[in-house]
Amino acid sequence: MGRLFWKIFLGFWIVQIAIGAAVGAAVYLHNQARMREITDVAGGPQVDFAVTSAATVLHLGGVSALRELFTSSTFWQHFPVLVVNEKGADIFGRPVPQNVLSKAQAALAAGDAGPGLRLVAAPDGKRYLMFIPIELRVHPSAAARAALVRDELIVRLAAAVAASLLFSLGLAWYLTRPVRHLQRATRALAAGSLDTRVQPSIGTRRDEIADLGRDFDHMATRLQALVTAQQRLLHDVSHELRSPLARLGVAVALARQQPEKLETALNRIERESARLDELVGELLTLSRMNAGVDMGPEAEVDLAALIGEVVSDANFEAAEGRAVTLECRGSPHLMGREELLRRALENVVRNALRFSPPGGEVSVVAGETGGEIVIQVCDRGPGMSEALIETVFEPFVRGAQSPTGARAGYGLGLAIAKHAVETHKGAIAAENRAEGGLCVTLRLPAGVPALPAPKSA
Repeated sequence: MGRLFWKIFLGFWIVQIAIGAAVGAAVYLHNQARMREITDVAGGPQVDFAVTSAATVLHLGGVSALRELFTSSTFWQHFPVLVVNEKGADIFGRPVPQNVLSKAQAALAAGDAGPGLRLVAAPDGKRYLMFIPIELRVHPSAAARAALVRDELIVRLAAAVAASLLFSLGLAWYLTRPVRHLQRATRALAAGSLDTRVQPSIGTRRDEIADLGRDFDHMATRLQALVTAQQRLLHDVSHELRSPLARLGVAVALARQQPEKLETALNRIERESARLDELVGELLTLSRMNAGVDMGPEAEVDLAALIGEVVSDANFEAAEGRAVTLECRGSPHLMGREELLRRALENVVRNALRFSPPGGEVSVVAGETGGEIVIQVCDRGPGMSEALIETVFEPFVRGAQSPTGARAGYGLGLAIAKHAVETHKGAIAAENRAEGGLCVTLRLPAGVPALPAPKSA
């Protein structure tokens, strides 16, 4: 059990004991005050039985029969029924509390005689008032009475303390149980068990602690996904670097063994160095975007002008009769980072050009509808399988072979585009065209408020 458990347990237990003591004291004081207000004549089933029995004997047998009754058993020592005559004296010479007698007579006169109070006519015609004063009610002994009261009080206190103890233990255990699960799960997660979850242990519980457990599971799931993605990225990067590095090694060896082919080897080294530079550049871009590093200042972006520049550059670079057409409806603007948006658009458009057949056309259609900017880039290439469409925006996922046999790239362009769009609270998706080719749709919220503050590099 942790310190939190004992704090909660002791806190609840002490509060319950304090509340019980306060309530008990209030009830005791109230009962004491109430006892002072009511009559001093003893009552209860046993008292009523004793008074009624004595009254019956007096009424039928007279004083002598009553005397024999009182001396026949020790029962009457515990229930001393006073038999008061018209002069206010007990016929057996016992003292009569005058205050009790006055209250008893007043109760009879008001017709409010309760159990334990009788007015009886004897065979000789005299009338007697019969009752038992509270102060004369005798228990077996004073010591026994004190012991009985003490024992009863101890039993009640013990029952109350035991009940509060069990309740406090149960409540403390109930409140700290999910915390203990979270503690164990946190330690397991820190030790490298990324598949650790607490939801099975919490069950159907519905409170803030359960919500914390579900948030922990969400965090663990995200962390596991990120670590897995990083591991996969590291594996893919090492794989992608291995091929150009191997070709560089072959070119260097060729230059050393066959000096007459030095020019060929240098050309190969130059191409592989350019590829490595391109790969490293894209990896750095993707890494900076994943880390949230600033990719330019936030400002109002004229998206129509930006798309026009990207299309113009793409047409300049296009070869073999390929062309990019632009249809821009209106003049969409948004708040964002222009360099990120430029990278996203360039990667999507260049990817469409790469997979377009010679003489093919890539269409770019942009417009604003319902507070959302929609940009659609469509080509007439081979398209993709449905399975590939679901993963095409992941790093190092390549599409089909280009119709011209051109190098398909490293599979980072669309991943960079996805991060750039999602940074602007947008979405990107791909689908095959019915008439052939692939369409990539970018959706950006128009008039986006301030983006999260960029991190420093």
